[in-house]
Amino acid sequence: MMGWEELERTCLSCTGCGLCEKRHHVVFGTGNREADILFVGEGPGEQEDLRGEPFVGPAGKLLDDMLTIIDLDRKTNCYICNIVKCRPPHNRDPLETEQDACIGYLRSQVALVKPKIIVCLGRIAAKRLIDPEYRITRQHGQWVQKSGIFMTAIYHPSALLRDISKRPSTFDDLLAIREKLRETGANV
Repeated sequence: MMGWEELERTCLSCTGCGLCEKRHHVVFGTGNREADILFVGEGPGEQEDLRGEPFVGPAGKLLDDMLTIIDLDRKTNCYICNIVKCRPPHNRDPLETEQDACIGYLRSQVALVKPKIIVCLGRIAAKRLIDPEYRITRQHGQWVQKSGIFMTAIYHPSALLRDISKRPSTFDDLLAIREKLRETGANV
């Protein structure tokens, strides 16, 4: 298995799908590489592509606020990445072939981080990591366990910016994540 430096170097030079053609930056991931909790989004947006860091636009600001609610911080006690590492045009959903091209990088990140908990941010990540038939509106906040890792999904922060009616249930989901962190003895 590759270490962090080799994995990041390989990812930064990836040409595995057409998304590489228009990217400014590969958006590899950020945070504590030994965190007990890993957040996975679908792919970078415009601001992320320009800066090379996940969740730095308006949705990122909201994510930071959400993390604060449950005593997490992107630099110290969690790791944040996406399924695809390059921005899909016009922020469209990443295609299955694009996800397939990047999924090995995500699997390697998960193997290196060794999280106790993975939180999928939105339906795309939940469908890829939890269940292809996942329905975010019905299943958000529900827990599953795969390969010894507890997994759940919450609404993507950009969805919460568009529809504030989803915020109360997301707050409940965040509290459940904090409780799961306590149950698993996660170091936060």
